[in-house]
Amino acid sequence: MGHGPAGGPAWRAVLALALPALAQQYLHLLVGLSDQYLAGHFRVADPAAREAYLSALTTAGYLYWFVSSYTVVVSVGATALVARFVGAGDLSLARRATGQAVLLGAAFGAVGAVAGLLGLPVLVDALWLTGDAARYAVDFLTPLAALLAFQIVESACAACLAGSGDTRTGLKVLGLVAVLNVPLAWGLCFGVGPWGGLGFVGIALGTGLSHVVGCAVLLLILSRGKSGLTLTWANLAPDLSLIRRLLRVSVPAAADSLSVAFCQLWFLGLVNRLGDTASAAHGIALRWEALGFLAGAAFGTAAMALVGQNLGARDPARAARCGWTAFGIAAAVMCGMGVLFALFAGPMFRLFAPGAGAAGVVEAGAPVLRLIAVAMPALAAQIVLTAALRGAGDTRVPVLISWVGFLGVRIPLAYLLTGPANLGLFGAWVAMCADIWVRGTFFAVRFAGGRWKRIEV
Repeated sequence: MGHGPAGGPAWRAVLALALPALAQQYLHLLVGLSDQYLAGHFRVADPAAREAYLSALTTAGYLYWFVSSYTVVVSVGATALVARFVGAGDLSLARRATGQAVLLGAAFGAVGAVAGLLGLPVLVDALWLTGDAARYAVDFLTPLAALLAFQIVESACAACLAGSGDTRTGLKVLGLVAVLNVPLAWGLCFGVGPWGGLGFVGIALGTGLSHVVGCAVLLLILSRGKSGLTLTWANLAPDLSLIRRLLRVSVPAAADSLSVAFCQLWFLGLVNRLGDTASAAHGIALRWEALGFLAGAAFGTAAMALVGQNLGARDPARAARCGWTAFGIAAAVMCGMGVLFALFAGPMFRLFAPGAGAAGVVEAGAPVLRLIAVAMPALAAQIVLTAALRGAGDTRVPVLISWVGFLGVRIPLAYLLTGPANLGLFGAWVAMCADIWVRGTFFAVRFAGGRWKRIEV
């Protein structure tokens, strides 16, 4: 990849960045689906115990997704600033920003690890998960919390490379993470040879260890220089001015992501109150919904980098074209996924909930997977245009939009539809779809307004 904003048609520039990111996202999805398969085929005689494992994995998945939101406190500022500096042709500042992003990643990772290890039991209890499912969730998340710093630094390195216009290196390294993750998870779960394995917690340990490897590889690549970026000891020395610039972009974005994650956990608590069957079905539906969601995230990565680079090159018109192009292609891909959900929801659920004992999970989950298909265009707008606004440094107003969607629509509507209306899990997903449409519309209006073109970072 060359440095600076790519020329030629906007769609070509978008695809050049989005396709490697899309492959990377789907590799992560493969890991998640593998974990879901392991939990669904875990050797337990009692169907209720199997539902407890699946329910635990749902809650663990939400809390681990909270970790992904936490990485935004470093990654968004890293991508936005590196993209601006690269677009302006200032590779020296781009390298300096890379060093500061890695430094912040290590610091925030250490703080998050300590907080996670101390607070996991309280968090799981607050989410209305009880009994064996609660204990399984805490056991699962403990190794992930202990190794959190490696994942945050890994994310910071990949974000800097994406800002430089290089999403291929991140794909290769995180592809390695996925390739390692699956056999590690299976081996640590079921054992190898005479060793019987660690059981359910081995799935999580495999994930954590694979991220340790990914972090080490990315640090090594950047230390040797890649895509105009070089990580040196000098660039790791704290630069308070640059740290403030990184955080000025990242902190509002992190407040947005973390407040969304908090509201998602609140929403999960409402689902968990419906029982292990609903919780298990909810988790499987989310795994499959990720086929659409992660496609949006990949095109969002492209939109963020290209908007930032073109603004750095003083070409806001092309920045807007790239943002809208990324949204259009993402919406087409995600609508295609929605068609798959509508047609094959039953078989997709039975893959992870096999046997007659899991019939309740399939019955509860297949209808909600069909329902989410109608929200795919709005979800594309929400994900891609949020990323485009972040690439421009517009991270404050999106926080308010997210609060309106969750606190004004999803949460109150979920209380109504799962409580007095007694619609169960389906009611919760109706509330989720309504929220997605509200926020997707808001983000489209905000991006179309164009105020983001004049923001300085």
